[in-house]
Amino acid sequence: MLKIVVFDSGYGGELFADKLEETFPITDIIRVIDWRNADKIQKNWRLSRKIAQESLKPYIGRVDLIVFANFLLTATSLKYFRRKYKNQKFTGVNFPVLTTFIERPTVILTTSAVAHTINYRSYVFRLKRHVDTLCLDSWPPLIDDGELSEQMIYRKFDEFYHEKLYRPVEAVLICTQFCDITKELRNVLGQNLKIHDGFNDAITEVAKVLKIRGGTGRRKH
Repeated sequence: MLKIVVFDSGYGGELFADKLEETFPITDIIRVIDWRNADKIQKNWRLSRKIAQESLKPYIGRVDLIVFANFLLTATSLKYFRRKYKNQKFTGVNFPVLTTFIERPTVILTTSAVAHTINYRSYVFRLKRHVDTLCLDSWPPLIDDGELSEQMIYRKFDEFYHEKLYRPVEAVLICTQFCDITKELRNVLGQNLKIHDGFNDAITEVAKVLKIRGGTGRRKH
């Protein structure tokens, strides 16, 4: 049975691990969720890399794949881990590939640490469309604790957009915890809101790296 480790610092990792189990039911998904260091992992890429190395020591070289369900780690450290541990396969939840090419009002929900990376700036440039970036550093811990209300979400968007003549019709989620509030986002921004979260792209990458046949968890021959 293929063994896949999912590393993250909060509820987003649990969501992605659930998605993997649903897609590849006969794989063994090992959840390494470092709740204790969540704040450090979300806010500082150097610390997140150091903490990830320590947390993953028991698994490196002993499992088929390690997945970072953390955008900051993927953006800043995926190449580092691949170079350092050449006998271990790594991948991560990465910035979503947008499936629509028409210029439409788009908002990216992320954190300050991610927004300040070179990879993020390159990503926004490649989108070739106007986007608004909302850095929502207080939201991940609230989601982890089940305390982010729809009213809080409404107030944030009302505050940000109250002087603008448009509202976003697409949302890009660059924080895995935000995948837990898609219903609330649509209640606030409209039921036709198109949401991009990177999960499907990451699932496809997992299947590619491990040569898994879709939905079975078995290697291609």
